[in-house]
This record gives sequence, C-alpha cells and structure tokens, in this order.
Amino acid sequence: MNDVTESIGIEQLAERVGMSVRTVRFYAGRGLIPPPRREGRNGYYGADHIARLELVRELQAHGFTLQAIEGYLEKIPADASPGQVALHRTLLAPWMPELPESVERSALEKRAGRELSDDDLELLIALGVIEPTPDEDVFRLAPAHLAVGMGFLDAELPIEAAHAARKLILAHGTALADELTELFRHQVWPHLKSSGQPPEIITSMIERFKPLTIQALVAAYEQAVDEQKRETVRRRS
Repeated sequence: MNDVTESIGIEQLAERVGMSVRTVRFYAGRGLIPPPRREGRNGYYGADHIARLELVRELQAHGFTLQAIEGYLEKIPADASPGQVALHRTLLAPWMPELPESVERSALEKRAGRELSDDDLELLIALGVIEPTPDEDVFRLAPAHLAVGMGFLDAELPIEAAHAARKLILAHGTALADELTELFRHQVWPHLKSSGQPPEIITSMIERFKPLTIQALVAAYEQAVDEQKRETVRRRS
C-alpha cells in the first residue's frame, strides 16, 4: 500500500469523489464500498474505495435508483481491482447520453457566440438541444449538441420542421442504439472480456466504440442522401 490513495481518511475520500462525508458513510453503511483499513480508531481508504464510489456517482447521475445501484455492484466481485471496477464505468459510456449541465442564458449565448432571441431558444428546445428549467433563463444543455442546434438556426429551420425532424431522428436513433447495444453486449464485449488484455487496453477499446459507430452512421447517412439525390435526378430526366 505505497500509493497515497491507500491511506486517505474519509474527509479526503469524500473530497476526492465529490461527495459529502455523510453520503460516503451512508453508502458505506449500505455495503456499496468495502470497510476501510483500520489502524486503531482511524479508518483509511484506498483506490478501490475511490473506484467504487466513482462508479456509484456515475450510475446515480444516469438515473439509477439506489436499489438498482446495489444490484449492479453486487455483480462486481469483491476482489475486483480498481482498474476492473473503473472498467464498469467505461462500459456505461457507449450507451448513456451525454450528461446535461445547467447554464444561464448569458452563458448559453457566450457558448453560442451570439445573442439568442426567444424564438431561437424555442427552436433549440424543439430540437432537444436545451431544456427549460423551473428557474427563469436557466436551461439544461447538452454541450455536444449545441453546434448542431446553431447550424439549424443559421439555416432558419421552421419550428414545425424542427419538431418533425427531432421526432424522426429520435425514433430511428433509438432503434439503432438498441440494436448496437445488443451487438456490443453479445458480440463485442464477450470478445474483449476473453481477450486477456489489461483493463486499461479494454477501456480504450470500449471508448472507441461509440465514436466509431457514430462516424459509420454519418457516412451511411451521407451515402443514402447522395443516392436519393441521384434517384431524384434520374426520375426527372
């Protein structure tokens, strides 16, 4: 136990994982992390505790209930290394949407690089780029989607078309995500799991899966659109 993370107190642990000491104690009481190493009356925590609490935080951020989190952690062997526990966090990445963040209107406009009218905000809401909150002029933003939303604004897309486009994209996107999820779970993950590669290599491979499938989807869509254009030309000629 030479790593400094193998001898930190509960206050340091709580600060490291972004939780309160009370929350850490609550999770410990529910058995979500193993007991600390004891030296007299003092308890010390290490990399294993950090990895498990970071996984708990990730699951909670994605809407898992406490009962679901407990069930998830029960499937992870007690002797799993911190790297193996961290791998489970990575496994969530291909399937979970980007976590939104709360931004005020002024901060949103700064990111957009321009002032946003009420009509602009309505269009971004229709596209699912932002969501209103109970607080006035505070929105939930999916950062990676902002550039797409600004592109539609620049194209002066009618809001009715925005609603229709989002409905189509969500329907087809959800169906594709479901099918790719099954492909990953039944073909990709078993192959990676039995490959004998160290956790950090497997993590890197998993992290590449989502961007690669997105690139393939974009390429297929562009090819399909080009074919539709050619077919339209052929019908008119």
